[in-house]
Amino acid sequence: MLFPESGVTINPLIPFGVAFIISFFTSMGGVSGAFLLLPFQVSFLGYTSPSVSATNHVFNVIAIPSGVYRYIREKRMLWPLTWAVVIGTLPGVFIGAWIRIVYLPNPRNFKFFVGVVLSYIGWRLLSDVMREKFNMPVSSIKTAINPAPTARLIILESSIRKVSFEFDNEAFQFSPPIVYMICFLVGIAGGIYGIGGGSIVAPFFVAIVGLPVYAVAGASLMGTFVTSIAGVIFYHILSRFYPAMSVSPDWLLGIVFGAGGMLGMYMGARTQKFVPVKIIKAILTVSVLFVAGKYIWGFFL
Repeated sequence: MLFPESGVTINPLIPFGVAFIISFFTSMGGVSGAFLLLPFQVSFLGYTSPSVSATNHVFNVIAIPSGVYRYIREKRMLWPLTWAVVIGTLPGVFIGAWIRIVYLPNPRNFKFFVGVVLSYIGWRLLSDVMREKFNMPVSSIKTAINPAPTARLIILESSIRKVSFEFDNEAFQFSPPIVYMICFLVGIAGGIYGIGGGSIVAPFFVAIVGLPVYAVAGASLMGTFVTSIAGVIFYHILSRFYPAMSVSPDWLLGIVFGAGGMLGMYMGARTQKFVPVKIIKAILTVSVLFVAGKYIWGFFL
């Protein structure tokens, strides 16, 4: 089957299946899977124009709602964190989309940027896994390993300066202004990469802020969903100013990827509370570092 905008010819069951598998595992950690789907498009499908980033945003828009729905239904959506992610990343996504088209149209340079971004994600995940293995406080073992299937998020305080909540009988807190600042920078990288920013910010919340992955997953996915909508719109607008370049998303390919991701994210969100967090992080870490190493090494060869 030919996908006209990208020029890719492939059996649609392949992108559907790849998106399903990736999304099933990554959605457990609050990541849509777009950060791994893009290397698949670039390396396996040979889709390297700026529109591949826009197509990745389309995947997020179609796939994420099923996972978000599951987290909301199970009352595991941390809304104050969700809005902080959206407010912080949205301006950055617009800037990132412009940088991708103007400064990173070359596939080789873009692959290097992808490798750097994935290296950061992988390093944060690896650091967190190792810290849990050797230095995990006794008080955090219950939540980090396997929370109760009926665990719910209870917001204790929500203000512009501080948000505190309880999850599985443990208290956590974060500062919204700090989240806004980090998410703005993350949004720029996410806009360039075509992942909405949530894939980068989720490891930050877990490894640096110290929030439980079971609690941030829904917020991260929702933030990615909203910013990806903005990303699709902005890439479509920019395509009018760069008629000689492929900028608009390949809607048909994005829909096929999105259909697989929709099913995968729903199943992943439903399964997440039964899977130990170390397994979730280990899967993400190995996948991310493998792709990052391949792209950075290839840039210098």
